[in-house]
Amino acid sequence: MKIIIVGASGTMGRHLTSAFENEHEIIKVDFNDGDVQVDITSTESIENMFKKVGQFDAVISTAGPTYVGPWKNLTDKEFRKGVEGKMMGQINLVLIGQHYINAKGSFTLITGALSHDPQLNFANASAANGAVDGFVRAAAIELENGIRINAVSPTVIENSPQYFPYFPGDIPVTMQQLEYGFRKSVFGANTGQIIKPY
Repeated sequence: MKIIIVGASGTMGRHLTSAFENEHEIIKVDFNDGDVQVDITSTESIENMFKKVGQFDAVISTAGPTYVGPWKNLTDKEFRKGVEGKMMGQINLVLIGQHYINAKGSFTLITGALSHDPQLNFANASAANGAVDGFVRAAAIELENGIRINAVSPTVIENSPQYFPYFPGDIPVTMQQLEYGFRKSVFGANTGQIIKPY
């Protein structure tokens, strides 16, 4: 399969690239690095990325900037980081990518447990995650040509210990659990699912 990994230089993206590259053709996509560069807050940039890559079988997105910080500092401007990044950035990967993906291909987006289990400092991410979860469920009933879409929704992951203090009492998701959540989405038969790898 030809698989595009958006956010390939991040913690999750690097692990998934390593896990899948021996079995599949991986196109590494990132803002400043990778085989192709993309700014997911720009529809023009996303369109150009898909034109460069050409036909493909799957998109994995591990990208999506959001605002992390105290509620009292949350303004319209800060909130739009999550709206334009994690929410619309990922939604546009699908809206634009559906015109380039092969029949029976798949989209896998990244959300997170914050959509249903909010934590301090993450109101922006909670809202963006919830919106993407809803989009995935709705898109699944309308995408054509056998194209599937799912979201992987972990809690804090083991390779990001800097976030542990923000998730008191949560058992970190292992990188293997995360990987198998993505495997289920990309190589399985499900669509419209919010996959919780824990």
